[in-house]
Amino acid sequence: MYRPAEDPLNPPTRAIQLLKYGGRRPIAATLARLLAEHYPFAGEATLVPVPLHRSRLRHRGFNQAALLAAHLARGRRLPVLLRALVKRHATPAQAALRAVDRWRNLEGAFIVRDPRAVQGRHIVLVDDVLTTGATADACAVVLRAAGSTRVDVYTVARAP
Repeated sequence: MYRPAEDPLNPPTRAIQLLKYGGRRPIAATLARLLAEHYPFAGEATLVPVPLHRSRLRHRGFNQAALLAAHLARGRRLPVLLRALVKRHATPAQAALRAVDRWRNLEGAFIVRDPRAVQGRHIVLVDDVLTTGATADACAVVLRAAGSTRVDVYTVARAP
C-alpha cells in the first residue's frame, strides 16, 4: 500500500520515493525481485513500461517503470519492449492533480511507437504506483487499439 502522506515510514512507499525522487536506481532491482515473487501472468506475456515524456526523462535521468520492467523481465525471462509506448506531450505531474483531473490530463498523451511490435501480444504494463488508474487506462487504450490481445497492469504499490 502506497501512503506518502499518512505513513512516511511505510517501506514500499519509502523505497518508491527513494527510487523515483532520490535517484536510487539500485532499489529498482529489489522492487522487481518482489514483483517477480508475486508475478501472476503466464510466460507468453510481454512487459511494457509506462513511459515518461522526454523532458521528464531528461530531468530525472531514468524511467523508474522501465527499470522495474527490465529487472522483472530478466528475473522471469520475459520479453520486454522498453520503447513500445511514447508519451507525446508533457503533462503536469499526476501526483499534483485531483482524481478527476488525472483522467483529463492524459487524454491523447500516449501512442504506440510501432503497432506491429504489440499486435497479437498479451501485454503486461509495468509501473511503480497505481493511484486512480488513469495512466494505466490511457496506456491500455492505445495498446489495445494497436492490436494487443490483452493488457494487464502490474505495479509495485496501489494508493488507497
